[in-house]
Amino acid sequence: MKANFEVRDTPYPIGPLKRRHTHQVDVRWQEHVVSVGASHPVVVQSMTNTDTADPIATAIQVKELAQAGSEMVRITVNSPEAAKEVPRIREQLDRMGVYVPLVGDFHFNGHKLLTDYPDCAQALSKYRINPGNMGGGKRRDDNFAKMIEVAIKNDKPVRIGVNWGSLDQDLMAKMMDENNQRVTPWEAQAVMREALVVSAITNAMRAEELGLSANKIILSCKVSHVQDLISVYRNLASRCYYALHLGLTEAGMGSKGIVASTAALGVLMQEGIGDTIRISLTPEPGGNRANEVIVAQEMLQSMGLRAFTPMVVACPGCGRTSSTFFQELADKIQHYLRDSMPEWKDRYPGVETMNVAVMGCVVNGPGESKHADIGISLPGTGEVPSAPVFIDGERQMTLKGETIAEEFQKIVEQYVDRRYGQKL
Repeated sequence: MKANFEVRDTPYPIGPLKRRHTHQVDVRWQEHVVSVGASHPVVVQSMTNTDTADPIATAIQVKELAQAGSEMVRITVNSPEAAKEVPRIREQLDRMGVYVPLVGDFHFNGHKLLTDYPDCAQALSKYRINPGNMGGGKRRDDNFAKMIEVAIKNDKPVRIGVNWGSLDQDLMAKMMDENNQRVTPWEAQAVMREALVVSAITNAMRAEELGLSANKIILSCKVSHVQDLISVYRNLASRCYYALHLGLTEAGMGSKGIVASTAALGVLMQEGIGDTIRISLTPEPGGNRANEVIVAQEMLQSMGLRAFTPMVVACPGCGRTSSTFFQELADKIQHYLRDSMPEWKDRYPGVETMNVAVMGCVVNGPGESKHADIGISLPGTGEVPSAPVFIDGERQMTLKGETIAEEFQKIVEQYVDRRYGQKL
């Protein structure tokens, strides 16, 4: 069969579709404001896994997550002991100069904690409410109303977060009964997906009826399977204008959690769906919680949606690169760039868009290095022991000897200062 081939007169479009229009939600602490939705960039957030009743440990982890790039940090507020410590955590963060907004994660007793501990309610910048964990019938309605009333009183936005592990059972039973009356009933999984969307939107509408503005509401519908998440959020996005929080809940550990999360969220964001994201990775024992922030940033940056830190392009290695030198240099440069960003962010505006190439042999090395802002092509197996350095597409010098890594890092430092340093 012959290919249907013809030269196009216009190029194929590139990049994500136009962002979905939403209400804008401002999450603030003092003068620090994180805007979610509308035309604002997708916001990265994370969550602590410390005991909130331990204010020092929690404040330290919040600071680590904020320094890694989490623009909001959620903390568990599940007990009177935790609620009492929230103002102290906020005070400790302010003393450290960390003004990242704190989001309180509430479930079964959130209505009581927010009412009994007004200082906690004020210290938080946003409340996360799960309608499925607030009792049943009138009790659920009353508890939900109390939380919305506190949010209105304190001028705080809320995330109404529906989760398939704690879906409103009364709603689910009602929708299953209605489904049984269909001429062609849906599969149970399809009913569950619809119930998630209905629960999220009806609770948001109820919050508006109680007096909470639409620009104080963010919705989420969390599930654990990629195709379910894509289907639910496409449905949700088509039926409302609320800002949406994306995340694959219980994504898992390591590469599985990373791949599943990016597969689901990448599809949705390519379609313009999603205003704030969290990558819910299970940390390795003793692992760094901030890894989920880095994954979220790298996903957004790889898609061209945001820029957080200079990116390193490096070849995967092959039989031509039996030495691990280029791998070690690429890893060293990547860590150096990320570790430098807290200082560089204000000192060198625009440096986060810089591309650095660390290549391992003569096949693609020179070409890739030319395409980067600054790049080095290291010698592969059997090649002449020299490493040409390319700056802004031009070969500028050749490094040799045992100190190539140190010399190249110094060249990168000088390039950053020269190109991105503010001229007085």
